[in-house]
Amino acid sequence: MITQVNEYISHHNLLTKQSKVLVGLSGGPDSMALIHILIQLGYNCIAGHCNFHLRGENSNSDAAFVNRWCAENDIPLFTIDFDTESYATSKKISIEMAARELRYDWFEKIRLEQNATSIGIAHHKDDSVETILINLIRGTGIKGLTGIPITNKYVVRPLLDVSRSEIMEYLSLNEVPYVIDNTNEEEIYTRNTLRLKVLPTLEKINPSVKNSIVTTANNLKEVEKIYDAYIQYAIATVLQDNLIDIAKLQQTYSHQSVLFEILSPLGFTPSVIEDIANNLDSIPGKIYLANSYRLLKDREHLVISKHNPTGDEVKEYLIYPDTVNSVLPINIKIESENYTPDFKIQKNRSILHVDSDKLNFPLVLRKWRKADWFVPFGMKGKKKLSDFFTDNKFTLFEKEETWILISGDDIVWIVNHRADNRFKVNSTTKTVCTITLIN
Repeated sequence: MITQVNEYISHHNLLTKQSKVLVGLSGGPDSMALIHILIQLGYNCIAGHCNFHLRGENSNSDAAFVNRWCAENDIPLFTIDFDTESYATSKKISIEMAARELRYDWFEKIRLEQNATSIGIAHHKDDSVETILINLIRGTGIKGLTGIPITNKYVVRPLLDVSRSEIMEYLSLNEVPYVIDNTNEEEIYTRNTLRLKVLPTLEKINPSVKNSIVTTANNLKEVEKIYDAYIQYAIATVLQDNLIDIAKLQQTYSHQSVLFEILSPLGFTPSVIEDIANNLDSIPGKIYLANSYRLLKDREHLVISKHNPTGDEVKEYLIYPDTVNSVLPINIKIESENYTPDFKIQKNRSILHVDSDKLNFPLVLRKWRKADWFVPFGMKGKKKLSDFFTDNKFTLFEKEETWILISGDDIVWIVNHRADNRFKVNSTTKTVCTITLIN
């Protein structure tokens, strides 16, 4: 098996002989086989052991075993204790996910501190098969059916080409000690149920089912390369900032796949993404929600926006000439200067020039309301803000994000959009107040 692992490492360029490898060492059969094989192959190994304190004294016994073995074999060992249950509760995640986050974050910390080039993890062929089945049961895309990745940044998995039975045979032949995690025999975990019940049943149908699944996964990895190349091209074509062009999206080979790759990282579920894909031709206005994002079906675009209600829609911010930006939700600069006939009005919607004498400080900064109206710059008649938004084809999200500046009861500026004519600079102006929105 040593030759098999060595060839796998070489074929996938996982390690070099100059590599210092931090091996995640639980004390179980897989990790003990990994560190033993890497040492036999001449790699410079250090070990990292996490005590998650999930199995009472058994957790401490495993830690003691790893300590003894590393000391006997002159392997530098780094250890840490985690309150995994408290972490899982605070993060509102499962115990398994909590242990995973804690483990990999700490491994990366030790890797950096020890100048290791890689983190060796002992996942093997059976683990990858079980992962594929779990993803298949839960629902997944192509990536979820390709199994455990060989590498992930600095993480390498040299044992993915060997099976659990091959590992156990190697340990026996080489008299490598290990500890057993009894929870691996409990069917309360999905992975254990697959290992203990589902896979044995499948092997009755096809004794080589694990190899068949791995072969299929490897074929899909090749398909994934083509898929990824097209998806990246499609995303670059349809997505601009936070806008997805609906017409261009519909011209792609699979608009649902493109949407999945754009939206799933933002927390949108597959069922919501499917609903969006099926309603691209529906009337505008429908909103789809994820935990931290919203998507609006507008006329020509799907508009993505952060969804983190702050109550700003009911807040009012008082602005004095010396107000500091740290107390405001937007970054503005206020300056005053004497008016002269050669003063030039800058035609920039993020810059407002008004007659200082027409302003009543403190000004008020707030979100717009349905009854709001103003006199658009260059006009004489009143206009409702709602009509202004409609005329300028504002999306619902753009309306929500629009701020207005008020003096007394009158709108001075729809910030970054349009000034009110009543406050304009003219020949009678003595002092000009310039308010600049700084992006």
